Amino acid sequence: MTTNSNAADAARLAFLLNELRLPAIKLLWPDIAAQADKQGWPAARFLTALAEHELAQRAMRRTERHLLEAHLPVGKTLDSFDFNAVPVISKAHIMALATGNAWLENGANLLLFGPAGTGKSHLSAAIGRALVEAGYRVLFTRTTDLVQRLQVARRELALEAAIGKLDRYNLLILDDISYVTKDQAETSVLFELISRRYEHRSILITANQAFGEWNHIFPDQAMTLAAVDRLVHHSTILEMNVESYRRRAAIDRKQTVGRTAARQTQKTITETEHVD
Repeated sequence: MTTNSNAADAARLAFLLNELRLPAIKLLWPDIAAQADKQGWPAARFLTALAEHELAQRAMRRTERHLLEAHLPVGKTLDSFDFNAVPVISKAHIMALATGNAWLENGANLLLFGPAGTGKSHLSAAIGRALVEAGYRVLFTRTTDLVQRLQVARRELALEAAIGKLDRYNLLILDDISYVTKDQAETSVLFELISRRYEHRSILITANQAFGEWNHIFPDQAMTLAAVDRLVHHSTILEMNVESYRRRAAIDRKQTVGRTAARQTQKTITETEHVD
């Protein structure tokens, strides 16, 4: 009779935990209950252990969801970033920025400048991933892609709503802003986005050109100055003026292939001489 009663209680508990949406407790409670019975835990300790596991699982699932929605490039992490190749960047400073608790809460910005191939996109994505893992919401996008989506929203008379939806992200990473063309429709939606997030939500921007070259992005000097003013007012600016990662990697590959070919040629000559 007791066995049947226990089975009925367990089935009823499983149903209730489903209704309450507590999947971690549903999965783990038998093992934790057995441990509690064996070690004589008081009820409060048992319930605390269950609640801690449920919260931990919720945090893990939330991080997984936010990583998916962030659209971050695969494999771009702080661990895989070569800080030695960019000595002008302080690793300690980047690790501090990756916690986000100071600048994101104040709606400050982060601006990364440098030639193509110097690791700006990698570093911005790595910071974004660390921030998601710290509990923040991030969206990584090529600037041109986002501008095109906002242009569509404007044509459909839904620009304000589209920009408003971006407010749910603590950080918006606009990669390669320099590739936006000097077109009235494109630059006006970009300016509206920058203005909307000013002192409210943070933006991380990567750009090949410094501010002095931004006259090709915005249609007139007044808009350029206004956009730069909003971005710079509360910001950290990082200059990454080093040799291109991609160029250096290509040279290294070429040199490696050359050395390998030379060794193979020498080996062939040596073997031929030995046969003779």
